[in-house]
Amino acid sequence: MHDHINDPYVKAAKKDGYRARAAYKLKEIDEDEKLIHSGQLIVDLGCTPGSWGQYTRRKLAGKEGGGINGTIIGLDILPMEPIADMHFIQGDFREQEILDQLAEVLQGRKADLVLSDMAPNLSGIATADAARMEDLIDIAIEFSQHHLKPGGSLLVKCFKDMGFTQIYEKFKQEFKVVKQKKPKASRDKSSEIFLLGRGLKHPVQN
Repeated sequence: MHDHINDPYVKAAKKDGYRARAAYKLKEIDEDEKLIHSGQLIVDLGCTPGSWGQYTRRKLAGKEGGGINGTIIGLDILPMEPIADMHFIQGDFREQEILDQLAEVLQGRKADLVLSDMAPNLSGIATADAARMEDLIDIAIEFSQHHLKPGGSLLVKCFKDMGFTQIYEKFKQEFKVVKQKKPKASRDKSSEIFLLGRGLKHPVQN
């Protein structure tokens, strides 16, 4: 608790109006990799509480008379406080009803960028947690194969101590360029790491 209160990113998030310190992880990766640009279509998987959506919205802002240059779609099983100009769909995106809602917003378009800050509820049993993490990554990759432009990018959160080797290999099988990113806002003692995949090797024609 003491670490959290004194965390500079927690303080910065309060000052900058972000819902969570996670915004600075995306900010650093974006500044490094130039992921988010005006006019893009961006899908945020597991978007609640919304700090990645807030950061993305700020990057796409600047349209005359308000609004954004681009489209942001957030999906999560959990509810989320609205974010201006962001389409939020609550539900499990493995279910057809939710995919139909997504298709309505997409209108045949493919995403430039898919983001996933999803993490499993941890049981403390290493093998079970690793399997859950891998399952979430599989879902994000499969989603990207269907909804990402062939030259688009997927950024996911994973953990070095949760089946990382297998996850990394999967990324290399599916993407032309794969990078590991450990932003400064990611706590030193955390095994959290982000994987960035660019350019699909096996896009699915919908």
